[in-house]
Amino acid sequence: MSGSEVSSPASEPGRLDDVSTGKAADHPDLVGAHFPAELQDKFEIFSYRNAASILATSFPNHFADIIQALADFSISTTMIRTPGGSKGPIAKYVDTLFTEQDGWRETRISADLQVKLLDAKKTDHVIQEYIRAGFLDGHRIDFLNGRVALDLEWNSKDQTYDRDLYAFSAFYDAGAIDVGVLITRGSSLDNSFFRSLGSVLSKDGSEGTAEVYKKYGASTTWMGKLLYRLDAGRNGGCPVLAIGITPNCVTPD
Repeated sequence: MSGSEVSSPASEPGRLDDVSTGKAADHPDLVGAHFPAELQDKFEIFSYRNAASILATSFPNHFADIIQALADFSISTTMIRTPGGSKGPIAKYVDTLFTEQDGWRETRISADLQVKLLDAKKTDHVIQEYIRAGFLDGHRIDFLNGRVALDLEWNSKDQTYDRDLYAFSAFYDAGAIDVGVLITRGSSLDNSFFRSLGSVLSKDGSEGTAEVYKKYGASTTWMGKLLYRLDAGRNGGCPVLAIGITPNCVTPD
């Protein structure tokens, strides 16, 4: 599904308070022009600030990598049911789609700010000059290749989106990137879907006791929570392509 309509995950009252349907996203026709029909059926795709067009026209090689990764993308119900820890099986799988060998690597930005106060009447006269060390520091992006950034959010607290979008904005404002891509759970990976998977798996692969759907609560990362933030402009001036994983990406074991 591409465009600006997202259905709220079923059976989760109260989620609509801070959920959006992508009302500020680019027109669906502009997005659809750059993505094969089979990928539009496989993923929810939303473009902000012409991100899809920028990727397709200014970064064709990077965009080809992304298109190929999305075409290959397939996760299993076992991967969903397996406990994540610091880095779960889905995040590890995405690492195989965007590799350092192909130029994609985790990146942290650090920058100092040089400040000059000039005499308004004599612009060549510096009244004061100083450096603000560490003006930008600590912002990380999962995958950076040239001027294209990409992050994955599968199942974190939804506030993680604020960190990701702020990182995109910081890199963009510093002139380090021109566009960001965020892959996350689509709205159709909802309570009904997760309930159908039964219980979680123990570390040894045996059936656990907790139900899978309880891992994916109302305040975790899914498309509606991301679009709410993008519609509010929390990405700053950075163009962002939001890609939602749907049940069409999931294969039964």
